Amino acid sequence: MGDETSTPTSTPPGPPPALTAAPGYQVRRLYQAYLAAWIRAVDPTLTGPQFAVLQAVEAAPGSDQRSMASAVSLDTSTMADVARRLENRGLIVRRTAADDGRRKLLHLTEEGELALQGANRRARQLDERLLGPFDPERREEVMHLLTSLADHWEGLAEDS
Repeated sequence: MGDETSTPTSTPPGPPPALTAAPGYQVRRLYQAYLAAWIRAVDPTLTGPQFAVLQAVEAAPGSDQRSMASAVSLDTSTMADVARRLENRGLIVRRTAADDGRRKLLHLTEEGELALQGANRRARQLDERLLGPFDPERREEVMHLLTSLADHWEGLAEDS
């Protein structure tokens, strides 16, 4: 047994090597740091998934909620919650499709367009800061690697 009366070290222990060697741990660290930067630099109330939905709706106005969920990598129940929150904030409207009362078609409101413009400008500035240490060629490599990992890991999740 250790001596419980010993003085604590002045430096907290770092993560064990087995943890730092795990890709999932590094991804979680990266995501937590990104979320903290997003809240400070982009918008403290607009979440990443909400931002993604606004961008997708802007790109394909009038698309149905299920298609939008697929486009932004959200499951349908999460998408329904995100869309409901965006609608409650007045950023989108959900209209029932004339040919199928179960389908909800999504459209940006004027307020949604303005919110997206501002958030998009700030998000691009954040991206510039995050990728700032890399030259343009390296940035392209980093984005390719991140996209490849996301695609691969999504495939693994679907196979499970």
